[in-house]
Amino acid sequence: MIEKEVNPHFESFLFNWKQKFQFLVGGYGSSKSYHVALKIILKLLQEKRTALIVREVYDTHRDSTFSLVEEIIIDLGLAHKIKCISSPMQIRFPNGSKIIFKGMDKPEKLKSINNVSLIWIEECSEVKYEGFKELIGRLRHPTLKLYMILSTNPVDEGNWTYSHFFIKNKGQDDQVIFLDDEELYKKRTVVVDDTYYHHSVADDNLFLPESYVQELEKTKVYDLDLYRVARKGRYGVAGKKVLPQFETKPHDQVMKEINAIYKPLYRNGMDFGFEDSHNALLRMAIDDKNKILYIYWEYYSRHKDDPEIADDLQEFVETKERIKGDSAEPKTIYYLKKRGINISGAYKPKGSRLQNTKKIKRFKRIVCSDQCPNTIRELKNLTYKKDRHGNTIYDEFNIDPHTFSAIWYGLDDYEVVDLKDKKETYKALQRLGL
Repeated sequence: MIEKEVNPHFESFLFNWKQKFQFLVGGYGSSKSYHVALKIILKLLQEKRTALIVREVYDTHRDSTFSLVEEIIIDLGLAHKIKCISSPMQIRFPNGSKIIFKGMDKPEKLKSINNVSLIWIEECSEVKYEGFKELIGRLRHPTLKLYMILSTNPVDEGNWTYSHFFIKNKGQDDQVIFLDDEELYKKRTVVVDDTYYHHSVADDNLFLPESYVQELEKTKVYDLDLYRVARKGRYGVAGKKVLPQFETKPHDQVMKEINAIYKPLYRNGMDFGFEDSHNALLRMAIDDKNKILYIYWEYYSRHKDDPEIADDLQEFVETKERIKGDSAEPKTIYYLKKRGINISGAYKPKGSRLQNTKKIKRFKRIVCSDQCPNTIRELKNLTYKKDRHGNTIYDEFNIDPHTFSAIWYGLDDYEVVDLKDKKETYKALQRLGL
């Protein structure tokens, strides 16, 4: 008989062995790692099993998972029965069960593992997706039921843990939803097929000092990304957003707002792609007075040659709408013009990426129709890249945003003049005596 006080939010998790995959995600200090370790110890006391605990780097086990398991064993008063061997790191139980520790930085060490029926991947977001799939192949036993437990602090939606357990290709035509992460944040525990999901935050750890929670709360003031991950335990976007003023609205509402603009300016911009990049054409409307950019239609394709693109854009032959395209593709522009499409190359001087980015950021609002899913996917969570020193690179992004390039080209002959620009213009005119 073992008596151990645990956090109530983890009670059902501790004794749930119904699902093969158990995915725990949460904020700092939520005690998810502690309860995973306790769960494994209790299981191995009951059944003779070999459990494998994995981290991306082997040497990080000693001060994390190994010391945690050892601490719990001592706390349970079982140190005289369960042996914690430090070199090589291993835990041996009196019934023949054992826990071995491995790192994905030494994959050759995994090949010698046999009859592993339980794997815990700690900080699984740090493990590469190929490594995760390799571990699934290592999970095998002739008679025992197999289990894999994964625990992590959430990172950004670009991480494989999000696309594998929540939403794959989010915002794209081939989007697949396994579980909407918002549903998990609301319900806290969810079961989908053979996967058990568990979400936790610092408030779920009743043994955590209040001062620690207060420190987590302070991150909201100076680092919203850290606050989202550490305090709220949620996936999202990591880094500084390029277009914080970007928003989406139902298509009918967008068109209603556009129709209410006094003399709206209409623009169309196109970026070209084929193999790794996409063709992106956007229809846009500008509220020049209020400095609002509306995006209300998109064309987005890949692996299409010039004739196929021209066929797709036949409506532009009939409407005669002007399109500004990437001048780096003169051959495609020439062909589309021959097919009757009113398209020309946009001005693209050196340094235009940075200048165009600054131009778009001057809009007070950027409103996108919900009928433009690829534009939303690329721009809603678009962030700046950082160099190896952590400095922001203001003309490079976390993805190659084809729709952003289409906006650049479409607004080639339009300048967003903000209040600061007007003041500078006024001062210049005064100096000239005008």
